[in-house]
Amino acid sequence: MIQLSIQIWRKDYLLWFLAGLLTVLTIAEPARLFSYPGLVDWPTLSGVAGLLILAKGIELSGYLHRLGKRLIEIMRTSRSLAVLLVLAAALLSMALTNDVALFIMVPLTTGLHGAGVIPVTRLIVVEALAVNAGSALTPIGNPQNLFLWKVSGVSFHEYVQAMLPLALILITSLLVLIAFMFDSNRIQVREEVDMPIANNRLFHSSLILYLPFLILIDLHQAELAVLLILMVFFIRHRSILGNVDWGLILVLALMFVNMRLIADSHTIHSFFTELRLDEPERLYFAGIGLAQIMSNVPAAILLAGYSSNWQLIAYAVNVGGFGLVLGSLANLIALRLARDRKAWLIFHAYSLPFLLVTGTFVYLLLFIG
Repeated sequence: MIQLSIQIWRKDYLLWFLAGLLTVLTIAEPARLFSYPGLVDWPTLSGVAGLLILAKGIELSGYLHRLGKRLIEIMRTSRSLAVLLVLAAALLSMALTNDVALFIMVPLTTGLHGAGVIPVTRLIVVEALAVNAGSALTPIGNPQNLFLWKVSGVSFHEYVQAMLPLALILITSLLVLIAFMFDSNRIQVREEVDMPIANNRLFHSSLILYLPFLILIDLHQAELAVLLILMVFFIRHRSILGNVDWGLILVLALMFVNMRLIADSHTIHSFFTELRLDEPERLYFAGIGLAQIMSNVPAAILLAGYSSNWQLIAYAVNVGGFGLVLGSLANLIALRLARDRKAWLIFHAYSLPFLLVTGTFVYLLLFIG
């Protein structure tokens, strides 16, 4: 197990890129080294760690294979299955945040592989796009919306009303994309494949822990929540902890430190001061572009320091969640959960054109329509 983990980490190119970037930033400003722990968003990191453990428990319990087979029997084609999974992912992201939605949907989707001839990787890619699209609607759908909602001072209803046109464009565009990505041929069910033996104890432990875990997260007790999960799994299901993608936690920690160091640099502040972000079109393109290199959450926080136009910032950074994988934390989580190196290429093959098309539609809505 240890040798396998070392081999995986050696090929984790994103992790090594982020580690190299941090080395360069540390050499440039060595005095900030001791501030690095304070730059990490520990509640988010704790939440992701807990969800990784619970999702792995559900996945390895064997129940998802049975559910997957049932889904295939109901949804006879790849296209209808994709529509169902995408709409489910989008709806879950509106209420449970985009990250939580992925930790529910992606393990379910990977479980489909054993039940039939399914384009699992493409399904996970569109689920990543779906949670970004669905979460754009509500203040609690993603971290950038939650931040901008607090900045705006408007009610929950008013925020949803302001974001509805954007969400409609994104979800409608995604459904059109699905029509091109998936065919209407009947799914071939693998009748000969033996279903894994269900681990009732593991399944029930993982499922039951979801509710108290999410409640503690909502009460801003993420660190306590992950300690609860770790304690239960260490006592009852210790082997599951060895199967968790702990490399993702390290990648996220490096992302937090790197992006906040970059955002706090004098060069960045000087650059954005000269950009004249009081002009709406400049602000829109700055939000999309900035999200591509530092993710949409820090982009929203940074831009809010230069403009009070919270709605335009929200539109820009939510659109910016598409495109490159760094555009949204949800993209990174989905691709790591997919455990398929081809997923990174497939994601960009669809996400970059999706950014171009939806970004154009939103631009027309905001500035031409």
